[in-house]
Amino acid sequence: MTEIKNKIEENTDFESRSLDTICINESELVHPWWYNFKYLLLGIFIGFVFVKSEVVSWFRIQEMFHFQSFHMYGIIGSAVMVGMVSVWLIKKFKVTSIYGEVIDFHPKPFNKGQIFGGLLFGTGWALTGACPGPLYAQIGSGFLVVGITLLSAITGTWVYGLLRDKLPH
Repeated sequence: MTEIKNKIEENTDFESRSLDTICINESELVHPWWYNFKYLLLGIFIGFVFVKSEVVSWFRIQEMFHFQSFHMYGIIGSAVMVGMVSVWLIKKFKVTSIYGEVIDFHPKPFNKGQIFGGLLFGTGWALTGACPGPLYAQIGSGFLVVGITLLSAITGTWVYGLLRDKLPH
Protein backbone atom coordinates (compact mmCIF):
# COMPACT_ATOMS: atom_id res chain seq x y z
CA MET A 1 0.00 0.00 0.00
CA THR A 2 2.89 2.34 0.79
CA GLU A 3 4.40 1.63 -2.64
CA ILE A 4 1.21 2.82 -4.35
CA LYS A 5 1.12 5.98 -2.25
CA ASN A 6 4.77 6.74 -3.08
CA LYS A 7 4.13 6.22 -6.79
CA ILE A 8 1.16 8.61 -6.61
CA GLU A 9 3.28 11.23 -4.83
CA GLU A 10 6.04 10.89 -7.46
CA ASN A 11 3.57 11.11 -10.34
CA THR A 12 3.33 14.78 -11.38
CA ASP A 13 0.42 13.95 -13.68
CA PHE A 14 -1.58 12.98 -10.57
CA GLU A 15 -1.94 16.62 -9.50
CA SER A 16 -3.30 17.76 -12.86
CA ARG A 17 -5.65 14.76 -13.18
CA SER A 18 -6.96 15.24 -9.63
CA LEU A 19 -8.28 18.64 -10.73
CA ASP A 20 -10.39 16.94 -13.39
CA THR A 21 -11.99 14.21 -11.33
CA ILE A 22 -13.76 13.81 -8.06
CA CYS A 23 -12.40 10.35 -7.34
CA ILE A 24 -9.08 8.93 -8.50
CA ASN A 25 -8.27 5.32 -7.76
CA GLU A 26 -4.81 4.23 -8.83
CA SER A 27 -4.55 0.49 -9.21
CA GLU A 28 -1.45 -1.60 -9.70
CA LEU A 29 -3.51 -4.70 -10.52
CA VAL A 30 -3.24 -6.26 -13.96
CA HIS A 31 -5.98 -8.61 -15.11
CA PRO A 32 -6.27 -10.92 -18.14
CA TRP A 33 -8.28 -9.59 -21.12
CA TRP A 34 -11.30 -11.82 -20.45
CA TYR A 35 -11.63 -10.30 -16.98
CA ASN A 36 -13.52 -7.33 -18.50
CA PHE A 37 -16.48 -9.49 -19.54
CA LYS A 38 -18.08 -8.70 -16.18
CA TYR A 39 -18.33 -5.07 -17.31
CA LEU A 40 -19.95 -6.17 -20.57
CA LEU A 41 -22.54 -8.17 -18.62
CA LEU A 42 -23.17 -5.23 -16.30
CA GLY A 43 -23.59 -2.94 -19.32
CA ILE A 44 -26.11 -5.31 -20.90
CA PHE A 45 -28.05 -5.43 -17.62
CA ILE A 46 -28.06 -1.62 -17.35
CA GLY A 47 -29.21 -1.43 -20.98
CA PHE A 48 -32.21 -3.64 -20.14
CA VAL A 49 -32.97 -1.41 -17.15
CA PHE A 50 -32.79 1.69 -19.37
CA VAL A 51 -35.16 0.16 -21.93
CA LYS A 52 -37.66 -1.12 -19.35
CA SER A 53 -37.68 2.17 -17.42
CA GLU A 54 -38.13 4.07 -20.72
CA VAL A 55 -35.01 6.17 -20.11
CA VAL A 56 -34.12 5.61 -23.77
CA SER A 57 -37.48 6.85 -25.02
CA TRP A 58 -37.20 10.01 -27.09
CA PHE A 59 -40.78 10.86 -26.08
CA ARG A 60 -39.98 10.57 -22.35
CA ILE A 61 -36.99 12.85 -22.81
CA GLN A 62 -39.08 15.40 -24.69
CA GLU A 63 -41.72 15.26 -21.92
CA MET A 64 -38.97 16.04 -19.42
CA PHE A 65 -37.65 19.04 -21.36
CA HIS A 66 -41.20 20.36 -21.82
CA PHE A 67 -41.96 19.84 -18.10
CA GLN A 68 -44.91 17.59 -19.00
CA SER A 69 -43.98 14.55 -16.90
CA PHE A 70 -42.18 13.74 -13.67
CA HIS A 71 -41.00 10.33 -14.94
CA MET A 72 -37.45 11.26 -15.96
CA TYR A 73 -36.98 13.67 -13.03
CA GLY A 74 -37.92 10.84 -10.68
CA ILE A 75 -35.38 8.47 -12.24
CA ILE A 76 -32.59 11.07 -12.32
CA GLY A 77 -33.41 12.23 -8.78
CA SER A 78 -33.36 8.64 -7.52
CA ALA A 79 -29.95 8.08 -9.14
CA VAL A 80 -28.58 11.27 -7.55
CA MET A 81 -29.87 10.22 -4.11
CA VAL A 82 -28.37 6.72 -4.44
CA GLY A 83 -25.05 8.29 -5.45
CA MET A 84 -25.10 10.75 -2.53
CA VAL A 85 -25.87 8.04 0.00
CA SER A 86 -23.25 5.73 -1.51
CA VAL A 87 -20.49 8.35 -1.34
CA TRP A 88 -21.51 9.24 2.22
CA LEU A 89 -21.36 5.58 3.27
CA ILE A 90 -17.97 5.10 1.55
CA LYS A 91 -16.55 8.12 3.39
CA LYS A 92 -18.17 7.34 6.75
CA PHE A 93 -17.09 3.71 6.92
CA LYS A 94 -13.83 4.17 4.97
CA VAL A 95 -14.87 1.47 2.53
CA THR A 96 -12.12 0.04 0.32
CA SER A 97 -12.35 -1.56 -3.11
CA ILE A 98 -12.85 -5.31 -3.35
CA TYR A 99 -9.06 -5.55 -3.64
CA GLY A 100 -8.47 -3.57 -0.43
CA GLU A 101 -7.42 -0.35 -2.19
CA VAL A 102 -8.30 2.96 -0.53
CA ILE A 103 -11.07 4.97 -2.21
CA ASP A 104 -9.96 8.60 -2.08
CA PHE A 105 -12.21 11.55 -3.01
CA HIS A 106 -10.74 14.87 -4.15
CA PRO A 107 -12.72 18.13 -4.15
CA LYS A 108 -13.39 19.66 -7.54
CA PRO A 109 -13.51 23.46 -7.66
CA PHE A 110 -16.39 25.14 -9.49
CA ASN A 111 -15.61 27.04 -12.70
CA LYS A 112 -17.56 28.75 -15.46
CA GLY A 113 -16.65 26.05 -17.97
CA GLN A 114 -19.05 23.72 -16.15
CA ILE A 115 -21.94 26.09 -16.94
CA PHE A 116 -21.04 26.22 -20.64
CA GLY A 117 -20.50 22.46 -20.77
CA GLY A 118 -23.81 21.79 -19.02
CA LEU A 119 -25.71 24.05 -21.41
CA LEU A 120 -24.05 22.42 -24.41
CA PHE A 121 -24.76 18.94 -23.05
CA GLY A 122 -28.40 19.79 -22.26
CA THR A 123 -28.94 21.29 -25.71
CA GLY A 124 -27.56 18.18 -27.39
CA TRP A 125 -29.66 15.98 -25.12
CA ALA A 126 -32.83 17.93 -25.93
CA LEU A 127 -32.18 17.93 -29.68
CA THR A 128 -31.17 14.30 -30.06
CA GLY A 129 -33.18 12.75 -27.25
CA ALA A 130 -30.11 10.87 -26.06
CA CYS A 131 -27.33 11.20 -23.54
CA PRO A 132 -24.17 9.05 -23.53
CA GLY A 133 -25.41 6.19 -21.31
CA PRO A 134 -28.62 5.32 -23.13
CA LEU A 135 -27.07 5.73 -26.61
CA TYR A 136 -25.90 2.13 -26.63
CA ALA A 137 -29.25 0.88 -25.31
CA GLN A 138 -31.04 2.80 -28.06
CA ILE A 139 -28.80 1.27 -30.72
CA GLY A 140 -29.25 -2.16 -29.13
CA SER A 141 -33.03 -1.65 -29.25
CA GLY A 142 -32.85 -1.26 -33.02
CA PHE A 143 -32.79 2.53 -33.36
CA LEU A 144 -29.76 2.46 -35.65
CA VAL A 145 -30.08 6.13 -36.61
CA VAL A 146 -28.79 6.88 -33.10
CA GLY A 147 -25.43 5.72 -34.45
CA ILE A 148 -25.10 9.23 -35.92
CA THR A 149 -25.59 10.67 -32.43
CA LEU A 150 -22.98 8.25 -31.06
CA LEU A 151 -20.46 9.28 -33.72
CA SER A 152 -21.23 12.94 -32.96
CA ALA A 153 -20.64 12.34 -29.24
CA ILE A 154 -17.32 10.62 -29.95
CA THR A 155 -16.31 13.46 -32.28
CA GLY A 156 -17.29 16.05 -29.66
CA THR A 157 -15.20 14.26 -27.04
CA TRP A 158 -12.24 14.16 -29.43
CA VAL A 159 -12.60 17.88 -30.23
CA TYR A 160 -12.81 18.68 -26.51
CA GLY A 161 -9.59 16.76 -25.92
CA LEU A 162 -7.94 18.71 -28.73
CA LEU A 163 -9.09 22.13 -27.48
CA ARG A 164 -9.06 21.42 -23.76
CA ASP A 165 -6.10 23.64 -22.92
CA LYS A 166 -7.73 26.61 -24.67
CA LEU A 167 -11.15 26.28 -22.97
CA PRO A 168 -12.21 28.04 -19.75
CA HIS A 169 -11.58 25.78 -16.76
